[in-house]
Amino acid sequence: MQKATDPAGERRRFLASSGSAMGLLILKPETVFGSQANSAVEIGVIGAGGRGNWIGEFFVNQGGARITALADAFVDRLETAGAKFGVPEDRRYRGLESYQELIASKVDAVVIETPPYFHPEQVAAAVAAGKHVFLAKPVAVDVPGCRSILESGERAKGKVSFLVDFQTRAQPAYQEAAARVHRGDIGAPVLGHVYYHGSGGDSKPRAGWSRHEERLRLWPRDRVLSGDIIVEQNIHAIDVANWFIGGHPVKASGMGGRKVRMNYGDCWDYFVVTFWYPNNVTVDFSSAQFVRGFYDICVRVYGPLGTVDSHYGLGPRYEVDPRLDGHIGISGANPWKAPERDKTFDDGALANVKRFVESIRTGKLLNNAVESVDSNLACILARMAAYRGGTVTWDEMMELNIKLEAGLKL
Repeated sequence: MQKATDPAGERRRFLASSGSAMGLLILKPETVFGSQANSAVEIGVIGAGGRGNWIGEFFVNQGGARITALADAFVDRLETAGAKFGVPEDRRYRGLESYQELIASKVDAVVIETPPYFHPEQVAAAVAAGKHVFLAKPVAVDVPGCRSILESGERAKGKVSFLVDFQTRAQPAYQEAAARVHRGDIGAPVLGHVYYHGSGGDSKPRAGWSRHEERLRLWPRDRVLSGDIIVEQNIHAIDVANWFIGGHPVKASGMGGRKVRMNYGDCWDYFVVTFWYPNNVTVDFSSAQFVRGFYDICVRVYGPLGTVDSHYGLGPRYEVDPRLDGHIGISGANPWKAPERDKTFDDGALANVKRFVESIRTGKLLNNAVESVDSNLACILARMAAYRGGTVTWDEMMELNIKLEAGLKL
C-alpha cells in the first residue's frame, strides 16, 4: 500500500517554498480569464455526491454561476445532480477518468468534490487546461500528493484562481481573532488545546455493491481514499491551530485506534497527538468520531496575556452544545468577543464560493495553495506519528515521502 519515492534534493526546495508567508495570495492579471465580466461563469463539478450537490447550490443560487457539466463514477449520482442543475445528458461524464472529459469541455472553472485521494491528479489536469479550481479540503492524502498540489498552485499563479475551501479562513470572526493573536493580544503563544469530537456517522454498504464500489461510495471510512479522519476531517481544527500559531509543527507524537466504528471501513475512530511548533509551542490534539450527544471543533491557544478560544459553527444539524457552537473570543488582558455566533459551516463555504466566482469575473485571482498544503502536511505528520505509536519529525516525513496506493477498479 505504501512506497517511498523521495526525489533527491526535492525536500529542501519544497520546504523553502512552503515556508513563505501565510495568507491568501491575490493576483491580478492583465485580462479577465474564462468569461467576460458580469456574464454567468460556467462551472463543471467533479464529484456529484452529497457535498458536490450541496456546494453546487451555493454556486447557482448565491454565486450567480451556472453548472454546465458533471463528472462522477456513478450514473445514479449523475442523474440526480443533472436533473437538479439542468445539466444535459451529453455533459454528464461517467467513470473514474471522466474528469478528463469534463476538463476538456467548455467550462470556466472546475469544482472538485471527489475523494481526496484523487485531488492531485484532477487539480493538475485542470490547471494544465487553464481552468480555475475550487477544491475541497483536504488537498491530498500523502506527501507526494501535497507536493503535486503545491506545484499546481505555483503553475496557477497569474493565470487562474486556485482556492481551497477552508471555511474558517473566510469568516470575519476567525480573521479578527487571528489578527488579534498575531498582534500580541494574548502574548507569545505557549500552549494549545485543540480537538475535533463528534459522531462521524455509521455508514454501511448496500447489497449488490462490489468491494470497489463500496470503497468509493463510502470513501470517508477508507484510510487511503480519505487519508483517515485526522486528515479528512480534523484538518479544520489543525489548520486553525497553524493559523493562530503562525506556522506548522516540527514534530508530532501520537497514538490512537479503532474501537467503536467496527462495522465497516478501516479508518481509526480516535487519535491523541502532541504537536511541537517552533519556539517551543506545544499543542495537545485529540479526535473522536464515535461520540454521541456532543459535537465540537475547538482551537484554544494560551499565552501569558490571555487565551483565544474558537469553536467552529456547525449549527443544529449536529449534536452541538449551543454554549460552544460558533463562539469565538479572547479573554485576559485584552478581552474581545465576536459580535455574534459564527455560522462557519454554511457561511464560510458560501463566502468562498462568492469570492471564487468574483475572482473569475474581475481577474483578481486567488491562490491559497501554500497554507493549505502546510496544514494538510501537519495532519499527515500526526497520522504517521499515531500509526507508529511514537514520534515523527517534519523532516523525516518529507524525506520518507510515502505514497498511498488505492488499487481501485470499476
